[in-house]
Amino acid sequence: MSIISDRLKAVNPSQTLVISAKARALKAQGKDVISLSAGEPDFNTPENIGRAGINAIQAGQTKYTDVGGTMELRQAVANRINQDSGTDYKAEEIIVSNGGKQVIYNAMMASLNPGDEVIIPAPCWVSYPDIVTLAGGNSVIVPCGVESGFKLTATKLKAAITPKTKWLILNSPCNPTGVAYSPEELRALCDVLLDHPNVWILTDDIYNKLVYNDFICQTIVQVEPGLRDRTVTMNGVSKAYAMTGWRIGYSAAPVELTKAMSKLQGQSTSNPCSISQAAALEAVAGPQDSIKQMVAIYQKRRDIVVSMLNQAPGLECITPQGAFYAFPSIKGCLGKTTKAGAKIVNDEAFVTALLEETGVAAVHGAAFMMEGFFRVSYATATETVKEACTRIQHFCMNLS
Repeated sequence: MSIISDRLKAVNPSQTLVISAKARALKAQGKDVISLSAGEPDFNTPENIGRAGINAIQAGQTKYTDVGGTMELRQAVANRINQDSGTDYKAEEIIVSNGGKQVIYNAMMASLNPGDEVIIPAPCWVSYPDIVTLAGGNSVIVPCGVESGFKLTATKLKAAITPKTKWLILNSPCNPTGVAYSPEELRALCDVLLDHPNVWILTDDIYNKLVYNDFICQTIVQVEPGLRDRTVTMNGVSKAYAMTGWRIGYSAAPVELTKAMSKLQGQSTSNPCSISQAAALEAVAGPQDSIKQMVAIYQKRRDIVVSMLNQAPGLECITPQGAFYAFPSIKGCLGKTTKAGAKIVNDEAFVTALLEETGVAAVHGAAFMMEGFFRVSYATATETVKEACTRIQHFCMNLS
């Protein structure tokens, strides 16, 4: 009899982490590999933020803190969200966790009962469905293809809601597509949600500062304050401040749920790292200039990636409004054979052959609940991005 629980057997490993590990292993073997698989900024953490972490160590801030984060950081997070979104959150409505993923895990574990349904628009981040499964819920995947700009519409949302619906998870800008919802598109979704008072909303805003061409990025509560009492607004410092390894995420939510999430966190990881909290405090309360500098570079890379991928035979790529991902279709490549003789039967076969034959690591669309596409991350050096896209072009040119 296996020691592994049935619950865990139903969960898949994160495909982005699996492919990133495979790329690292090939590099360690001396292979010429360019990894576009990880959603991790290539920039160093800004100096002022890193210095705050060093100062915290030197000042002896190396002890346990409150489970949900220091009061100073929670207040600073509330201030940042309020300043950015015109909301009125208080420190007691904030929890700080070990990354944004733990915030989502805490929210689902603290609220889902067996049989509860969670609506997830697809394409979606790989971890949402498996976190729902671990929490005992059922994911309701709503396909949102390129015809709707990879976005959930009010019509599709209304059709997906049942008496068992507990949550809607909405990610804008989205991983893996980079598309973001306009205030008008959010307004249409809010109107549906107002008619269904039992449905809670988890809005994953982790990329909301990484938007391009003066795109206006708003969040659910900002568009419709009437949904505040059943919304979890999740964010963190990983993407906008290039702090993935510091592992700090946070959320703003009604006090009852925030306390429940803190209770759960107290029996799992307890408090986030005290040193990381000190650095995060500087990130959210300090100068924000570094974000603009990084966004300007990401936008240049985005334009390069979209242009070069659209020049590759068989690929079609829409222009993302935010994040640092592109999600091209491989429709024109399906059924063809690579130069080395591999058959492109689906998106997984495409990215497998791409890695083996060109050394470019990407993630297949099925990992994000959308077959026929693949995700590339342009959170890497600009010249490296160009070289990777050149290899992808040659790969597609050689298909027959």
